[in-house]
Amino acid sequence: MEKNRLIPGLLLKNGWLVQSKGFNRYQNLGNPTTAVKRISEWGSDELIYLDISKGNEYDIRRNDQNYPNRQSFLEIIEDVSKVTFMPIAVGGKIKSLEDIEKRLKVGADKITLNTIAINDPDFISIAAKEFGSQCIVISIDAKINDDNYFVYNHKTSSSTNLNVLEFSELVENMGAGEILLNSVDRDGLGGGYDLGIIKKVSKKVNIPVISCGGVSEWSHFQEAFEQTKTDAVAAANIFHYRDQSVYLAKKYLMEQGSNVRKPD
Repeated sequence: MEKNRLIPGLLLKNGWLVQSKGFNRYQNLGNPTTAVKRISEWGSDELIYLDISKGNEYDIRRNDQNYPNRQSFLEIIEDVSKVTFMPIAVGGKIKSLEDIEKRLKVGADKITLNTIAINDPDFISIAAKEFGSQCIVISIDAKINDDNYFVYNHKTSSSTNLNVLEFSELVENMGAGEILLNSVDRDGLGGGYDLGIIKKVSKKVNIPVISCGGVSEWSHFQEAFEQTKTDAVAAANIFHYRDQSVYLAKKYLMEQGSNVRKPD
């Protein structure tokens, strides 16, 4: 039986790592490689690294941090790939096959698509044929509206008319290898995963589902594994404020009987 995965997710905004709350409030956490190095050393299975910058400014202008200021996201990913021993899924501002190829060349193992998948689902099929389905992760941000879940577009900061369940099935049919399912309403609040939508999506599709949004306790990971068919659990904020956080999370999950890899 394949092991369930524990995956930290990191957000990059204009050169800085940030903490997100509600997809509209961001707190600066520091330079873009330090946290990655720690997470890798603590035994993370994978890493999701998303660029949510609106513009193209990445220079953090802090030479005193002994960190080289970078001018592009690609340079940052290249830095990140040098301090990790885990697969990295990279997303943000991907508009073409060339964008995917550039990210893979500097160290990404997988690519996460969001806006382009919403606007042009056919691109999923094109990318999967070019790079393989195992390389293509579709990020679906789910937002509740009148008891239904719709796909939220981060770029426009608004919900679409795409039903999350129908869109999940569509991206699978188009060749996606995985789905990263995030709850906009739970983002940064610490109340736990939206188990309802996770149950529905993980039953609807046959490809792996990575659940994200709302974690503040190790028990939230366990709840997702026990109560849904999710293949992996992801979180961001909880891993930033506890030393050896990934190790401790895995230790807790193993003690609870979860089928995860033994912490190093």
